[in-house]
Amino acid sequence: MSLATTLRALHVPGAPLVLPNAWDAASARMVEQAGYPAVATSSFATSTILGYDDGEQAPVDDVLTATARIVRAVSVPVTIDFERGYGLPPAELVERFTATGAVGLNLEDSDPATGAMIDPAEQADFLAAVRAAAGTELVINARTDAFIRNAGSPEDQLRTSIDRAERYLAAGADCVYPIAVGDLDVVGILVKEIPGPVNVAYGQGAHSLADYTARGVARITFGPMFQRHLYSKLANSLLPALQADENPFTR
Repeated sequence: MSLATTLRALHVPGAPLVLPNAWDAASARMVEQAGYPAVATSSFATSTILGYDDGEQAPVDDVLTATARIVRAVSVPVTIDFERGYGLPPAELVERFTATGAVGLNLEDSDPATGAMIDPAEQADFLAAVRAAAGTELVINARTDAFIRNAGSPEDQLRTSIDRAERYLAAGADCVYPIAVGDLDVVGILVKEIPGPVNVAYGQGAHSLADYTARGVARITFGPMFQRHLYSKLANSLLPALQADENPFTR
């Protein structure tokens, strides 16, 4: 069984794949050692360690090199937050991405630079071309951004997310990710009406893993939450502790 097949099979509605997002080889190893069956990344967290802002500001060569390092560090499947593909044509995207050894990727449907939603037919064609180039060797998680971009009223955001999800699954996506949906009733509607696995973000802990599991989601991710938590601890242990001549490692 290939790593892509393994990753795809882990997306089970009601028994979700839980993925604490990593950002480098060391954090990826920690995720694997903790017993998780796959490693996912956060584009925000990866961009941070590369010295860039999120939103495709990091050079794609740097992102791909970082991806390869993560893949080499673990034995489980790796799926990468690849934003909107960094402007790569689908065939080149697949060729360069699969060369890293990663077997899954997120692809979003809004412009990272402007926040504008991409035409759904254009995005569906893009996803279909990626699928055609990759065959079954990539697990495509199609992110739809109506909620995070506040595209219309709450009702508009819901209907847009469902419509786009249907288009993206028909184009060959394996899973859809309506990012920034927070209301559990809305999550339940999405899961019921979207004809495929649904990924939700854990957010800041307003709801539990059990809450999302009960509503039938197939994948739960955390974005940059863990990195932000750890880096805030680091920031709080630096200058104030040293200026007070305290040992920061006792905190």
